[in-house]
Amino acid sequence: MKLFRVMHPSASIAIAGLLAIVPPGSASPNLDLARQLNAAFVEVADKVSPTVVVITVTQKEASFELPETDEDSEESLPHELYRYFHEQFRRQVPRESTGAGSGVIIREDGYIMTNRHVVEEAETIQVRLKDGRTFKARIRGVDPQSDVAVLQIDATGLPVAKFADSSKTRVGEFAIAIGAPFQLDYSVTFGHVSAKGRSNIVPFYAGGAMMDQDFIQTDANINPGNSGGPLVNIEGEIIGINTLIRGLRTGIGFAIPSNLAREVSDQIIAQGRFVRPWLGVSITALKDAAGLRERLKDIENGVVVSAILPTGPAYKSELRASDVITAVDGQPVGTAQELRNEIRRKSVGQPVTLEVYRPQSSGNARKLAIEIKPAEWEAEPPAAIAKADDAAPKESPAPNLGLTVKPLTRELAEKFGVETTEGVVVATVERDSLADRQAIRPGDVITAINSQPVGSVRQFRNALQKADVKQGVLVNLLSGKTARFEILKPEGD
Repeated sequence: MKLFRVMHPSASIAIAGLLAIVPPGSASPNLDLARQLNAAFVEVADKVSPTVVVITVTQKEASFELPETDEDSEESLPHELYRYFHEQFRRQVPRESTGAGSGVIIREDGYIMTNRHVVEEAETIQVRLKDGRTFKARIRGVDPQSDVAVLQIDATGLPVAKFADSSKTRVGEFAIAIGAPFQLDYSVTFGHVSAKGRSNIVPFYAGGAMMDQDFIQTDANINPGNSGGPLVNIEGEIIGINTLIRGLRTGIGFAIPSNLAREVSDQIIAQGRFVRPWLGVSITALKDAAGLRERLKDIENGVVVSAILPTGPAYKSELRASDVITAVDGQPVGTAQELRNEIRRKSVGQPVTLEVYRPQSSGNARKLAIEIKPAEWEAEPPAAIAKADDAAPKESPAPNLGLTVKPLTRELAEKFGVETTEGVVVATVERDSLADRQAIRPGDVITAINSQPVGSVRQFRNALQKADVKQGVLVNLLSGKTARFEILKPEGD
């Protein structure tokens, strides 16, 4: 059994010794313990399986070709999971394709929770229960940022899953997955909770910056088709909804915590959709922003505002790129997900107060209280960084950074889509320079150096003369309408 793999060699010797001293014909206490554990797993499977459903979907016609993939190394992401789970053995998508996933009954009157990517672009959805009954299902609502979807079927008196408080789930406890991997219905696998609070699993370029990423990691065997099914504890209570895998046969799977899944599904059932407040900022933990962390040594935890989106409510507030948010309405936040959690629990249009530390040229930080009214999240927010085309050259050299700048005229501001004429426009960027490595491009507008506003080339030069490149130069800039910051510092310093 897998259970014995985690035992220390000395424990195995001790058990062997106990077995050796058990008199012939006597019952072994070790076997009794194994039988009890065996019975516990059987009871969980019997208890939970009737609440699990198999979902079959027919997708709308598509015409793209799927690339060849290495199933042992591919990292599955939400949109890619849809393709990989349901079409991994097909080179060409047919005019009508089918896929399968799992789900769990959460209300006795026909509400079922699954993953959004399981039912994405579905034309028809069929749900099959453990007793063999099948129903046509309709989508009640989806939440792309958590990858939760709620289906509804016309049925009553259904067996309902019991949810655990995922905040009390502990690393190391048993985790049991039930679902339909590879269309093998009601397969049961078990392992452990490997970790909690996993973030940055879905990368930025795949939409991870806007997603709720607070995953439970498990080594219970999860495969294509388990998606949307439950991950349960030894009590048969749901601790998560299986969502992601990192390659096949790796023992690395991820589940949406039950508390988040319930919060989203309850609102979808009540309102038909999940209303998600947002500030309109791209964020990262201070601990992951090495350059800024070195400048703000007195601040241990916080969330760095790396960019401000032009359509979000923060854009017209006093919040600035490079600000560090340490609390929301007095509640401390130290990671991007903690900030998302706090904002998600607020009401759209109701002001929240952010405790903010703003880096100063002296190396210290100024404490601010900034009030923002969260708005409702847009389904398709703009990209966090908009690139500009090349600019014409009358340049003034900017030492050490690897770029040249020129005055920002009203005409140039209009050309590059920025709403300010306060700053200098980047004219050229040297290949593989400090600026190039931080994705600063011609057409970007620099508005401040080390928190000192620059409205002219002269002010830009003066600010640079006071800066120490070895300590890192904090550059605030606009890429199109998006405010962001970069720290330019030689590698190895």
